[in-house]
Amino acid sequence: MPSLELPKLPLGDAIEWFVRWLIKNLSAIFDFIREVLNAITGAFSDGLLWVHPVFLIVIFGLFIWLITNKLTALLSAIGLALVWNMGLWSQLVDTLVLVVVAVVIALLIGIPTGILMTRSRKLEGAMRPVLDFMQTMPPFVYLIPAVMLFGIGVVPGLFATVIFAIPPPVRLTYLGITQVPEEMKEMAIAFGANDRQVLAKVELPLSLPSIMAGVNQCIMLGISMVVIASMIGAGGLGEVVMRSVSRLDLSLGFESGLAIVILAMVLDRMSRNIGSGKETPLSRIMKNYKKHRKQKEIEQSA
Repeated sequence: MPSLELPKLPLGDAIEWFVRWLIKNLSAIFDFIREVLNAITGAFSDGLLWVHPVFLIVIFGLFIWLITNKLTALLSAIGLALVWNMGLWSQLVDTLVLVVVAVVIALLIGIPTGILMTRSRKLEGAMRPVLDFMQTMPPFVYLIPAVMLFGIGVVPGLFATVIFAIPPPVRLTYLGITQVPEEMKEMAIAFGANDRQVLAKVELPLSLPSIMAGVNQCIMLGISMVVIASMIGAGGLGEVVMRSVSRLDLSLGFESGLAIVILAMVLDRMSRNIGSGKETPLSRIMKNYKKHRKQKEIEQSA
């Protein structure tokens, strides 16, 4: 009995044809994007490396203290000082720049997309399988089109990191806004608020914890791509990890891995605290400033 064989659908060939079509027809655009992102990351990295590590650690510690607490700031400063002591400061800065730029781009795309999904059922239905695809596709696969479009270097690493890190802010922004009680929105509409005002004054403030959870997950996924992105020349701590693996250098591998963990913990504590509602030195300063400003306005009107 003859076996039934179905013809193979050329899905991979179609994707490759599409990417090559992009390279052939839009190469000038991709070259421009590469130059802009190289300039941004290069300037950012050079600026941070120009400052002495001790001063930069103190600045980071003060900033972390403003948005968290003294203990977190102290432990973060100790961790960063340890990275400097291990001789991995420049690689840490390169990794931090890559993660920050990738996360900013991912949030600029992800949060507005999540908001638009709450306004359109068609867009929400179309985005669900796209987000599932982006989250479940092995991140190594993103490196192939990234290198084909942008070549070797930091920019393809940014591209792959952005694609991998976009889904959490999209999903959690959508989830946070859809979980806002209808009574709150109806009350705002009853007082004459339009859709934009409802979004700005009701939905976004009430969904801020969920949105910040998306930001936190976006940062963590960005850091998880550090080692993978180093395979296409992104540099940073991931490159040190890859070098230690190729040489079977346990000492270097442990130190570079520990540096990545320290960076991840610092960024995690910072992003978790923002929007959590906990009182911080910065929130107290802002509260006192508003109180002083209100008293001054009352005195001037009297």
